[in-house]
Amino acid sequence: MTKPKILAFAGSTRTDSFNKKLVKIAATGAMEGGADVTVIDLRDFAMPLYDGDLEQQQGLPSNAKKLKDLMLSHQGLLISAPEYNSSISGVLKNTIDWVSRPSAGEESLACFKGKVAGIMSASPGGLGGLRGLVHVRAILENISVLVIPDQIAVGKAHEVFNADGTLKDKKQEDQVKRIGSSVAKLLLKISS
Repeated sequence: MTKPKILAFAGSTRTDSFNKKLVKIAATGAMEGGADVTVIDLRDFAMPLYDGDLEQQQGLPSNAKKLKDLMLSHQGLLISAPEYNSSISGVLKNTIDWVSRPSAGEESLACFKGKVAGIMSASPGGLGGLRGLVHVRAILENISVLVIPDQIAVGKAHEVFNADGTLKDKKQEDQVKRIGSSVAKLLLKISS
């Protein structure tokens, strides 16, 4: 049986992002669950704001093409989505908008259809980004991604991480790992 491939990233470009730390923990869980995981930083895929005129004149920006190719080669996604003003971050929404654009002869939403995703969030606020996850889930499900029911929103994120990026609360760390593991195990079941 081939190992499923999962692409993991945070919807933040900040160097010391809590969500970058969180998604790495979930990626560890996915690897422990039997998947090959590629962790990326959206900062390495800078794109202009989505603009239909720009797309028509120049096609997909090169970073959108690179990221889209990566997404097409992976069966699963782990996304740690920060909450910005009670919703999805601009960089995450822009990423989804660009990579969702079909290339010539390609099926609509090709890099999202049939994907399995696990979502999570970390925020300094008490709700941990929970309000934003509602929007992330709705967007992904509306573009044909199967989002697993389990999710986690880690509040007071500025206080919960150890210097090495792990969570101080072992139970919480295990919950995050389980999201990654659950995505891996579901992909293994689907592919067998």
